[in-house]
Amino acid sequence: MDDELKRTQQGVLLAVLAYLMWGIAPIYFKALGDVPPFEILCHRIIWSFVFLAALLYFTNGWPTVKETLRSKTKVTYLLITSVTIGANWLVFIWAISIGHMLDASLGYYINPLFNVILGMIFLSEKLRKLQWFAVALATAGVLVQLIVFGSVPIIAIMLAFTFGMYGLLRKKVNLDAFTGLFIETLVLLPVAFLYLFALADTATSHLGANSLTLNVLLISAGIVTTLPLLCFAGAAVRLRLATLGFIQYIGPSLMFILAVFVYGEAFTADKIITFACIWAALIVFTWDGLKNNSNNKKLAAAQRKEALEIDITNETLTQDLNQTDPRR
Repeated sequence: MDDELKRTQQGVLLAVLAYLMWGIAPIYFKALGDVPPFEILCHRIIWSFVFLAALLYFTNGWPTVKETLRSKTKVTYLLITSVTIGANWLVFIWAISIGHMLDASLGYYINPLFNVILGMIFLSEKLRKLQWFAVALATAGVLVQLIVFGSVPIIAIMLAFTFGMYGLLRKKVNLDAFTGLFIETLVLLPVAFLYLFALADTATSHLGANSLTLNVLLISAGIVTTLPLLCFAGAAVRLRLATLGFIQYIGPSLMFILAVFVYGEAFTADKIITFACIWAALIVFTWDGLKNNSNNKKLAAAQRKEALEIDITNETLTQDLNQTDPRR
């Protein structure tokens, strides 16, 4: 039990670190405000590839990469996920650069609810009543912003959609996070190199002309991308999904705080209503998850008790037969 408790504590620490890093990532991208978003994306791809390649070398992960590349099905899925995660990264960087951190925060708040809908559509998962209610609340928040205020939270929807589809497709691949991300960055690497070293012609595109501070920041994109993923992967194997579900709200909550209280983004009436609906939906969604998890535990305990009683009854009957049958 002590080992299990220690493992859980390690998992919680790793998960908190992962979501803290994801939550404060906008500070890093704000520091690169003079660099165009697509240029930052290219650096993110290149330096993530380098960092992941080093990790795979030191952890003897190359055999898994080679084995994965032999599977046409997995490679096909990873080709699609590479585009999906690349689009998600680009939208996020662009949102931060134009001062729409609140929309980015909203996107990652919506994501768990969006995942439920994707599960229903593509995995034939059935929604419980409270889950339907949570989805309806979130939808109402978006519709109020659209109909009453005439604005669409397009950034939030794009982030939720791309990250949700990415998670769904990666679940189909059933591959560890690092091998998958390495192959995805490998797929995107030619585009990043082509743009950065052949097409880009901005004040920051030539590394030799940049300041040392800027180049260090750009190279750090690999660590900023991969380090939270390392912590998350470590947490995922140590914690239950329900526990991770709670901790995941640290990320968008930190983005929300940064947007409103540090970078002074306007928390206008349309956003207040939308966020209120989303927060209410998440409370309902989380409550339903806790309730369902508790019911599943009770059911499993009852089934174990019933199975034990059947075993004891069968054992008793066998003993009685052995005592009464003279041939035994």
